[in-house]
Formats: sequence, C-alpha cells, structure tokens
Amino acid sequence: MTSDIIKKINNLAKEIKREVVIMELCGTHTEAVARNGIKKILPKNVRLLSGPGCPVCVTDQKDVDAIIKLALNNIPLACYGDVLRVPGNLVLKSDKGKQNLSLNKARELGADINEVYSTEDAVKLLQKKPNLVFFGLGFETTTPMTADAIKKGLTVYSSHKLFVPAMQALVDTPTLKIDGFLNPGHVSAIIGTEPYRKFKLAQVVTGFTGEDVLLGIYMLLEQIVESRAEVENEYVRCVRPEGNPIARKLVEDVFEMGDAFWRGLGNIRNSGLEIRKKYAKFDAKVKYKDIISGHSEIVEESLKGTGCICGAILRGLKQPRDCKLFNKKCTAENPIGACMVSSEGACGIEAKYS
Repeated sequence: MTSDIIKKINNLAKEIKREVVIMELCGTHTEAVARNGIKKILPKNVRLLSGPGCPVCVTDQKDVDAIIKLALNNIPLACYGDVLRVPGNLVLKSDKGKQNLSLNKARELGADINEVYSTEDAVKLLQKKPNLVFFGLGFETTTPMTADAIKKGLTVYSSHKLFVPAMQALVDTPTLKIDGFLNPGHVSAIIGTEPYRKFKLAQVVTGFTGEDVLLGIYMLLEQIVESRAEVENEYVRCVRPEGNPIARKLVEDVFEMGDAFWRGLGNIRNSGLEIRKKYAKFDAKVKYKDIISGHSEIVEESLKGTGCICGAILRGLKQPRDCKLFNKKCTAENPIGACMVSSEGACGIEAKYS
C-alpha cells in the first residue's frame, strides 16, 4: 500500500507543477517523517516544514525560570523528563564563568526535582512530599490529566497551551506561505475536527505511522489539485468529529483561558490555560507568588545573543541546519536551544536521524 501512495503522491505533484508547502503541526509527526525518511522520497516540489508542535519547545523561558526559582527555594518539583534540560535565562553566579541554569543544573545544586511519566506518578509523590509542585505543560492532549490531578490535590504551575490559536498565528504570518496542514492527531482526539474549519486551507488530521503521514500528504495534495480547502480525517481510528467531550468538560472546570507567550510566536491571545480561582490553593503561581517574582541571591538573569534560532524554526521560517550552532555548539548532549532538547524538537530529531 505504501508504494501505491507514493506513486499517487508523485502523480499529483506532477499535476500541481509548482512548489507545495505542507506543515506538520505535531512533534510526533516530525519524528515520524524523519524516522521513515519521508522527505527523501517526496517529489522535489513537495516541501515539508515543522511547526510549533513541540510543547517543551514553545514553553516560555519565564516559565522555565519560575520553576527553577521554586526548585532553588527548596520546593520539591515533579515534571516530565523532556523539560529537565531546557536552558533558562537564569545564570549561576560562579567564578567558573556564566552558565545558564536548567532544572537538571538545579538538581545538581541539590534541588529536589522528580522526573515523572504521568500526573498519576506526581499524585503518588504527594504522600511523601505534601508541598510538591508539578510543572504542567503541553497542549490539549495532556491538560485533562493535569486537571484531574488538581482535583486530587496536586499543586500545579500551569504552562498549558491551546493549539488552535497557534495555528491562527501561523496563518497570520505574512512571510509564511502554507498550502496545507497535517493536523495533530493527539490534540484532535480531544478537541475533534470542528475547531479547524475556521481555517480556509487544506487540512488533514493525521496519525503517526509512516503510512499515516504519507496518506495525509496524499489527501492534502488531492485537495490542492481539486482546489478544495477542507478538514479531512485520516486518523479515524482515534479521532471523532466531536473529540472527547468528557475530557474537555474536565479541563473547562479547572482551567480558564488567558494570554500566553510562545517561543517563536510571541504572545498569543487566549492561547494559555490558567487555573481557575476556585482551585487557587493548588495554583503554584498564587501559592508561591513572592518566590516566583522575587530576586534570588543565587542567580542573576541573563541569556541574550546565543545565536539560537529556535523561534524561527518553530514558525517554519528556518530549518535546523540553517542554524550555525546546529550539531556544533548546540548538540543533543549540550543543548543551547529548546528545539535540541525535546524528543519532539525539530533540531533534536534532525540530529538523531541525520
């Protein structure tokens, strides 16, 4: 079947003749593209771009710094593993030269930081560490689990984001010309397909195997050839038009929308999720406001001019190999930018599969 899809893609590309730009909107799609060598087998006039689909990559530096401040003030933390190595803006005061702190570096200084694989792991830790704070980040995929954990008494620092507003920011970018989106399967399992209909361009909700991605590309090219701009669902085995209403209701009870800053995209109105006032006692931003906003004697704020172009990569304006630091100063072992840190980051994926 895969060879048949590739033949159909080639035939459609010949019909289109001009260059076609498709953006995959999920970091797992980016990984699937690289792992299966899909870019190498596509026609020359079909170009794939990676978008802001990596939750760790788009997390605001200020949120990373706030979490590090909590850790350095003896607040036990729990977080997902990908965020541990993201460099923040905080610089350790040392005679050995300036070095940007990450959660891993804070742990080396003695901070109590616990890597977890789910919010359930964090809830279990509450029995031993009643003042534990969970660093909640991710899109609609992970937010319901965080909401459930808050209801169970877990204190959370929320950096959760909504994905559709980021798509709007991409569509509104005048220098970015996109012919079609491969829409994220995991997010769509929660929100369904209806929210995407506001965008008047070809879109396909796509699964995560190599064959899924190729079929999604074929469906997009078919729309372009036929001058259609619709939302189609390749991932029918997991995504329903209405999504998951139970999960959305849970999120709406615990969270409310607010503006949020995205790395690469800037401040996007109503794209963030903040904990509602009725759950304020579990909101780390309220509970530890003085620590987060206060000055620390251990660190100073810095980090400018590293040369990292992660922001441009997340907007689809640059590719990892366009960065002068890629696989030189910035490596998987010593990342400078968030795009090299995460398993869903475009730079980390390019370095792994190149």
